[in-house]
Amino acid sequence: MPNLVLLCGPAGAGKSTHARRYAAAGYAVASVDELAWDAGHAPVHPLPDDAARRVAEVLRARVDELLRDGSDVVVDSSFWSLASRDAYRALGAAHGADTLVVYVDTPREVALARVAARAASHPHDVVLAPEVAAAFHDGFEVPTPDEGPLEVVPGT
Repeated sequence: MPNLVLLCGPAGAGKSTHARRYAAAGYAVASVDELAWDAGHAPVHPLPDDAARRVAEVLRARVDELLRDGSDVVVDSSFWSLASRDAYRALGAAHGADTLVVYVDTPREVALARVAARAASHPHDVVLAPEVAAAFHDGFEVPTPDEGPLEVVPGT
C-alpha cells in the first residue's frame, strides 16, 4: 500500500525543504512549483487562472500515476484549503494509500521574509508581491486533527 504525504503551509513555510527529506527516504516528489516552472511559467505567482488550472490538472494526474504504480509520494503544494486537502485524501483513498497531512508551521514574519528574499532563480524560488504573500498567509486554512492524520512540523 503506498503512502501519500501532503505537505501544506503558506508560501515560505519550508515545504520544499521537507519534500527533499522525503525524497531522500525514497518518496517520489510531485511539486506544483516544478510543474509550473517546467511548463514555462515565470516564477512569479499567482499564475493566471487558466495556467493555474492546467498545472493543477498535471499535478493531480502525476500523483494519480505514481500512486497507481505503487510509489510512495510526497506532494509539495500549499494545500491552503480543507477542500484541496480533502480532494487529495480522496485520491489517495482511491489507490488504498495511507495519507498524511504534514503542516509546516512557520511564523508569519519568517515565512514572509523568506518570500521577500526570493529571486526567481529556480522552481522553488517563486516570487510573490508582498501583499500577495501576506494575503496567501492570512487566508491559509490551518489543518486540524479532525481532518485525519496530521503531523505538525516546525518550518526550517
